[in-house]
Amino acid sequence: MEPEGVRHRMVEVAKGVRLHVAEAGPEDGPAVLLVHGFPDLWYGWRHQMAALAARGFRAVAPDMRGYGDSDAPPSAGSYSIFHLVGDLVALIADLAQPQVFVVGHDWGALVAWQLCLLRPDLVRALVNLSVAYHPRSSEGSPLQVIRALCGEDHYMCRFQEPGVAEAEFALYDNSHKFKTVFGMRKPAPPILPKDKTFFDSLDSDGTCPPWLSEEDISYYADKFEKTGFTGGLNYYRCMDL
Repeated sequence: MEPEGVRHRMVEVAKGVRLHVAEAGPEDGPAVLLVHGFPDLWYGWRHQMAALAARGFRAVAPDMRGYGDSDAPPSAGSYSIFHLVGDLVALIADLAQPQVFVVGHDWGALVAWQLCLLRPDLVRALVNLSVAYHPRSSEGSPLQVIRALCGEDHYMCRFQEPGVAEAEFALYDNSHKFKTVFGMRKPAPPILPKDKTFFDSLDSDGTCPPWLSEEDISYYADKFEKTGFTGGLNYYRCMDL
């Protein structure tokens, strides 16, 4: 359920690209930028937004490029780290604060690390979840390193071919997909045998934690019914780029 006091607006961050942004808390409070991952939305931060707003912070949670009510450029090349960081730089400028706190999770953490590297002047402090910092490797590109360590069945490798993951995802209704993902209990990255789909490979019985309601699942299902998953999958397809 969406917490009370959340404001919604659209912010133009690049030519032809607008982000849907949810906010809570006083507009003159210190801004905390909350950056979601895959497959998520601003909605994943709803509880943190309420807690931050109650403490006088301005909680700012966008649907990232390709997600939810934000624009989704059709070209996979429009999801490089420069595009994603650039979106956040433009959003921070729109907030009219010289610096912001940044909190990232999953892909949002990866983007947040790069924001700190490229524009440290904009970041007051950083909290990241799930994804540790990985500098460039002398062993090869990100996907080359993943293939060397985990093989071609690592989920990031399986996401590379346009249309393949989308076809697998289409085999299941969205409520089932999100109950499966949110019911995962092991932190290891998924390995997808050739004879199994992404969702068949996950160690999950589809049982969600008690703080995740059917209404919450329906919110995710409805939003991804509108957008599909290609926008989020394109983040992976731009990893080497």
